[in-house]
Amino acid sequence: MTGIDMSSALEPLVGKRTAAALESLDIGTVGELVRHYPRRYVDRGKLTDIAGLEIGEQATLVAQVEKSVLRDMRSRRGKLLNVVIRDEKGATIDCTFFNGHKVQHIIKPGVRAVFSGKVGVFAGKLQLTHPQFEPLDEADEIRPFLSVYPATGKITSQQVARCVRQVLDLLDDPTDPLPELVRGREKLAELGRALRRIHVPESEADIHAARHRLVWDEAMGVQLALALRRQATAQRPAAACPPVPGGLLDAFDAQLPFALTAGQHAVGTEIATDLAREHPMNRLVQGDVGAGKTVVALRAMLQVVDGGRQAALLAPTEVLAAQHARSLRALLGPLGKAGELGASEHATSITLLTGSLGAKARRKALLDAQSGAAGIVVGTHALIQEHVGFADLGLVVVDEQHRFGVEQRDALRNRGELAPHMLVMTATPIPRTVAMTVYGDLEVSALRELPRGRSPIATTVVPLAEKPSWFDRVWRRVREEVAAGHQAYVVCPRVGGPENGADAEAELVDTEDPDIGADADDGQAKRPPLAVLEVAPKLADGALQGLRIGVLHGKLPPDEKDAVMRAFERGELDVLVATTVIEVGVDVPNATGMVILDADRFGLSQLHQLRGRVGRGSAAGVCLLVTDMPAGSTARERLDAVAGTTDGFELAHLDLELRREGDVLGALQSGRRSGLRLLSLLRHEEVISKAQVYAAHIVADDPGLRRHPGLAALVGETVGDEERAAYLDKV
Repeated sequence: MTGIDMSSALEPLVGKRTAAALESLDIGTVGELVRHYPRRYVDRGKLTDIAGLEIGEQATLVAQVEKSVLRDMRSRRGKLLNVVIRDEKGATIDCTFFNGHKVQHIIKPGVRAVFSGKVGVFAGKLQLTHPQFEPLDEADEIRPFLSVYPATGKITSQQVARCVRQVLDLLDDPTDPLPELVRGREKLAELGRALRRIHVPESEADIHAARHRLVWDEAMGVQLALALRRQATAQRPAAACPPVPGGLLDAFDAQLPFALTAGQHAVGTEIATDLAREHPMNRLVQGDVGAGKTVVALRAMLQVVDGGRQAALLAPTEVLAAQHARSLRALLGPLGKAGELGASEHATSITLLTGSLGAKARRKALLDAQSGAAGIVVGTHALIQEHVGFADLGLVVVDEQHRFGVEQRDALRNRGELAPHMLVMTATPIPRTVAMTVYGDLEVSALRELPRGRSPIATTVVPLAEKPSWFDRVWRRVREEVAAGHQAYVVCPRVGGPENGADAEAELVDTEDPDIGADADDGQAKRPPLAVLEVAPKLADGALQGLRIGVLHGKLPPDEKDAVMRAFERGELDVLVATTVIEVGVDVPNATGMVILDADRFGLSQLHQLRGRVGRGSAAGVCLLVTDMPAGSTARERLDAVAGTTDGFELAHLDLELRREGDVLGALQSGRRSGLRLLSLLRHEEVISKAQVYAAHIVADDPGLRRHPGLAALVGETVGDEERAAYLDKV
């Protein structure tokens, strides 16, 4: 059989049954199979002899099964498989497999396999406990490297390897999509050779060269998709809003009671230049907690209002939307009271639109937005609904963009004939590589300088596993803050209540932060997380008795949430026991203390965001991270990292190291199968940066990639079809 290419179906090549098994790995074509790369290799030249094994060593060895016995476990239900294996030099070692009945049909006498595991000791003899294993066939025996593949219960790594070799023998070398200029400058192997060598390497150099080339494919696919989206966005007409001398923005700047930081000036200038253009701004402003993003966003909105258009501020929760509306009104003063007594001649009006408004207030808010009476409209996802209209929407500001679904964030972009400018704000600092890859279609600005007057925050881990007596000290510390005239937060990971265990409130944890629960590998049997509705009454009757305690969580009715938050802001409550509903945007300068219970249940970025709610006034802040997790565990390492620095950008980079990169890169993808298998944001920063430059030049010269069909196919293979590529534009 000849003429097999990357699009060929697998069934005629590997058989119906095997093709069906490969479907469990989302593999249906030759291209998908050869892009299913080995997850690791066994170097036969570095195998260990059984006779030379030492206790505690991580060993990989090739041996033959000599004896295999299945028996009942003594202390609990289940089966153990006891196996004796012998290497080529005649030495033997015992292996024990839990749930042995599941592997008994594979690990049987006569089978040769690669065994990998940690060497332990039992009854005075060395043994491998539940080692990984890969059976060998005759072809494997003569190769210097054994390729180990991601597999499923329906198909083993060995079967995948056999299919790959079978297909590679028939596959014509694919046309290389990367231009010869790029391959030459970057010294990249041709695609056909790279695909063959990543599966059947002859040396470590083969593996490195193949992976390097295939990383370039993924980086180019992503960056070309982003360049195409940038180009499409730039071609859409937008309302130009140049600065208006003597207008509302100038009046606002003149009345500001504080000086803008150098960073706020610089980012403000970038935004002002973008807004003056006739194609839509698409800018991400990232700044650490308390960096002054709200003022930057308000100045942008005022420039648009000066241009005769409206601005919309989209917030993820009603608490935060109401807080933004109050903050903007306070910052503007008479400049935000158009139509009211005492308003400035330049004044505009701010309207709050949320789903919980009463019928009368809602009608007025809708009318103000539709008529243009409101220059600034603040709201939640209620702003996105089709029946909400604007007179002339010129700017959309999205706060905490990661809290919105892609389609939600994009909905406001498509209102009217002219595309509104888009300003995305996040208080979760993003490493440069993430910004370059995930937000590559946005211009990125960073606010690194904190405004003058911000107070330091001291963060301490409270390790209850080693020092349980510190728990009492936590509550004495809260009382000390209150006695000094300040307020404190107590944060729990769960609401609680009658339904108890089934309380997965959407805002309790950052669902896009896979770092949450990352301590599972510490092997600790974990109790249910602490809950607001259980902790608050215990504190009121015990450690914090006599203090004024409030409760805030996302399950409260909106008006009650607002009332609690306002009472805390006015100082009518000493302690607020809350979920992460307070994570972003809440600004109470008198709050100086924070206790985060079960802190190991939160991701790094969440902990940093929560901590940013204190130290917002003249008094220093204190944040206590309470955990049961023992020293040396992954969870404690994460908490120690948060306690060790208040630099959000440093934490963001560490967060990327600790969490699964695939979840970060996954923001680029939707649909059946991920096209990113090798690209690493940390290891391949230079490749991503170079690919971005090449992609920009290629798209500028060939806007539709019509002269580069191979690159167009690479975009589809890496990111997906046009609908999925459009997803990138909505981040």
